[in-house]
Amino acid sequence: MGLIYLAALLVSLGCMLLLDWRFRLFFWHAPLSAAIVTVVGTLFFLLWDVAGIASGIFLRGDSGFASGIVLAPELPLEEPVFLVFLVVCTMVVYTAAARLVRHWAGRRAPAEQIR
Repeated sequence: MGLIYLAALLVSLGCMLLLDWRFRLFFWHAPLSAAIVTVVGTLFFLLWDVAGIASGIFLRGDSGFASGIVLAPELPLEEPVFLVFLVVCTMVVYTAAARLVRHWAGRRAPAEQIR
């Protein structure tokens, strides 16, 4: 039962990547840029976590759903996986929203030109 949270994160990440693949939003649109954004974003949030842990703000709670494996004091194995999921999810949603805005703007442009 200890790996449920990690498994849920990996399944969720997989589903987000399937959406990305289907609509070519992030990794399947610009793979190099997506990899750089994902690595930089994950490192930023990991540094944020380390600062929070060092100042005593972030603490690892005990849960039967987590693996119990810690990479550093108060930094569970699931945290970097969650941060990768967070960055990928954010970028997929952002690129989808940007595409929708461009689509809607393109549909209104001809009508505005007639006036």
